[in-house]
Amino acid sequence: MYSPEVCQKARKSRDHRFDGLFYVAVKTTGIYCRPICPAPAAHEKNVEYYEHAHNAADAGFRPCIRCRPDSAPGSYAWLGTQTTAVRAKKLIDEGVLSSHSAAHLANRLGITQRYLNKLFVQYYGTTPKQYALYKQCDFAKQLLQQTKLPVAHIAFASGFNSLRRFNDAFVRLFQLTPSQLRGECEQVQSHITLHLPFRPPYNWEVLQDFLSKRLVEPMEWLTPKSYGRTYQLDAYDGAFEAYFDEANHRFKVEITINDIAGLHLVVSNIRRVLDLDADPNFIYQHLYQSLPESLQLTEGLRLPGIWSEFEAGVRAVLGQQVSVAAAKNLLTTLVNELGGGNHLGQRLFPSPEAMVNCEFAFFKMPQRRKEALAFLAQHCQQNPLSSELDEWLTIKGIGPWTVDYAKMRGQSNPDIYLGSDLGVKKAFAQCETLDTEQCAPFRSYLTFQLWQQL
Repeated sequence: MYSPEVCQKARKSRDHRFDGLFYVAVKTTGIYCRPICPAPAAHEKNVEYYEHAHNAADAGFRPCIRCRPDSAPGSYAWLGTQTTAVRAKKLIDEGVLSSHSAAHLANRLGITQRYLNKLFVQYYGTTPKQYALYKQCDFAKQLLQQTKLPVAHIAFASGFNSLRRFNDAFVRLFQLTPSQLRGECEQVQSHITLHLPFRPPYNWEVLQDFLSKRLVEPMEWLTPKSYGRTYQLDAYDGAFEAYFDEANHRFKVEITINDIAGLHLVVSNIRRVLDLDADPNFIYQHLYQSLPESLQLTEGLRLPGIWSEFEAGVRAVLGQQVSVAAAKNLLTTLVNELGGGNHLGQRLFPSPEAMVNCEFAFFKMPQRRKEALAFLAQHCQQNPLSSELDEWLTIKGIGPWTVDYAKMRGQSNPDIYLGSDLGVKKAFAQCETLDTEQCAPFRSYLTFQLWQQL
């Protein structure tokens, strides 16, 4: 948490770089806001600062309808926080508690549920269940204010199993009923538009260039100001297109989905793929202080995510010992040969089931690499819920580089240094001195900074 002096300066200047990193609660009104709220600034004596929005809600404050705290970029505890607590928060943000119990989450983390609760209270001031409930209501509030979806649809889209439970939770957290946020008629929508904010700067040009060289058509498409693709996530499929809006520090995202119940999961993954919750200035300053002055850093750099761990692994295997252009051609062939279709009839990335028994006769490549693809597909088919990518090292033909690449882009792990990558080695050789350990926990961003040197 920033000092009160920093928070005061940021809220008075309405600095977008601090959006989502703390929240401003006004004791005289009982409302909490983002630091960029356009309302007249309250006197400092009437203000309290909270690191997380759920802390302000737990303290009895209700969200500002004008600046909409639910629309702030997410914050991520990069430094100084227990690794297990950070990982638990990330999994909850991704929706794991909407379909599984807290006991399942604790087991996945390798700890007891009691210890998980203790960690969460220590670092986030609430329990995992309470935090998950807040995230569901927060997303529902975003849908209520940005779409015309019926309230019942919004309840299910946010991960609730009943309308009554949704209404009770919403009123308890926000002291508002869902209908109080509604100023227009409801209508059923198959095409949903949301605005997903980010913390500036956001270097879209670099990201767009990176994606263009690896674009797999017709599964993905790209314009000078947008990126789109088809997707499948559990039982949900569809497509999305994200339009870069630099002036308003956000992406306008248009989403189609076959079942509204999966919308919160899909939106969470879109945020990860576009790296919308990063704090670019903090990361830049940390790397700048850790690297030699001869290394020219790119500002606003983001990690370009891949939709799933499996897709990231396949991309890594096909990218072994070939150029980026050659890997792109191989992936395009794979998608056209084995990719299924979503509910719109658009091409999807092949599933593990589609690849597990394939001989890949359409590929001109070493047999060992074909076998690695089949073995990877078999492992992911048999272990669909496992996120421990180090288990892939037991698969014949899968090495540390492939696993690290999948962690970096398929899981958006911020601290992966691809030291064995040929491009990284070339860039590394140009540096006078480079202590990668000092760049933790942002070595994934270091990897991309080194690629930019080429």
